This record gives sequence, C-alpha cells and structure tokens, in this order.
Amino acid sequence: MSKPGLILQHGEDGPPARFGDWLRERGVPFVVRRLWLEEPPDPTDHSFVVSLGSERSVNDLHPDWVPRAIETLRLAIAADVPVLGICFGGQALSVALGGGSDVLAQPEVGWVEIESRDPAIPPGPWLHYHFEQMRVPQGARELARSPAGPAAFRHGRHLALQFHPEVDGALVDRWAAGDVKLAQTGITRQRLATESAAHAGAALTQASSLFAGWLADIRRPR
Repeated sequence: MSKPGLILQHGEDGPPARFGDWLRERGVPFVVRRLWLEEPPDPTDHSFVVSLGSERSVNDLHPDWVPRAIETLRLAIAADVPVLGICFGGQALSVALGGGSDVLAQPEVGWVEIESRDPAIPPGPWLHYHFEQMRVPQGARELARSPAGPAAFRHGRHLALQFHPEVDGALVDRWAAGDVKLAQTGITRQRLATESAAHAGAALTQASSLFAGWLADIRRPR
C-alpha cells in the first residue's frame, strides 16, 4: 500500500491489540491516533481507516471527539477510503452511512456465536461487549447476526462488526475489571474469564481469517 492505514483509538483500554499485531506481522504500515487526546488526521492521507471500540455511545455529543470520530468516517466514505468499524466503530460507521445505533434492553456481553451469511465472517464465538446495537444502513448488506441483532454489514468497500475480533482474554478481563455497569448484564468477571479461556484461542485463528479477507477485499482493484 502506498499510504499507511489509520487506526482510530478511543480510549486507553481500546488498543488495536491482535489486529495491530496481525498488521505488523504482514508488514502493513499503519498509524494509531488517540482521538480522546488529539485531532483526527485527514483520512485521504491513508489507505484505510479502522475505528475501534469505546465505552462511549456514538449518540453522545460530548466529549467532542465522538462527533469528530464520526465525521472522520464520513470524510473517508466520501473519498472512497475503506473503513473497518469494530463495535463502537461499527456503530459509528452505521451513523456515518445514515443508519444509527440503539440502546439495547439487555446488553450483549460474552463470547457469542453468530449466524454468518458470508464466508468472510467466521461464526465465532466472538467477544460481544456492547450496550447499544448498530443498525444496517440503507444500501448495506447484513452479513451476520447475533441474538441481539446485526453482527456485521458491508456497504461497498466498508465493513462494520458489532463484535471484537481484536481482543484476547487479558484485554477482556481488563474491561470487566473496570466496568461498573457489568453487574447490569448478568455476566460476572469470572464467567467472562472462563469463556475467554474456552474461546479466545480459537478466535485468534478466526480473526486472522477475517482480517485476511478484509485486507484482500480492500486491495482488490476497483
């Protein structure tokens, strides 16, 4: 790729993790911008944009980095720079495409298998950790569903995931340890740790397959 990719991180606890490792192992250049601390760069200076997760809602107007993050995705879409959105990032991509994100009556937290309608999206189990649910915007194609709703959609060169292919067990435990809302979900930190021990290893293989399909798709001549 002639330009580095751009990864938008939205908090200390939301690093690229396995995804960053996967890109480095394949020599794919990228930069990470910490949006809660710095202004987003011009997405047209990059070969792709990846928007990671966050404890914030895409419907928040404050802090002001939230609407800036969504506007960055709108600029990328307008310039045909491929976007990959993960959890909050998938919801932000939906908003940028004219969709939206809705509060769930029951948060979806845990390692959950999805119903995939596309071979590019392995069935998991994947780590789901969301209190809101992305909508599939007009013109997009739903690729997978979880019990809570759409788990993945594609719109042109852009891909949204409601789950977290980038996490490992240690990162999930870090989230659970600091989450004051976890008790609302009916899931305990210990249960998450047990599920991570059972599923995180296999998820690494499936994540590699998902990332490889995504990279091949955005590299395909248009």
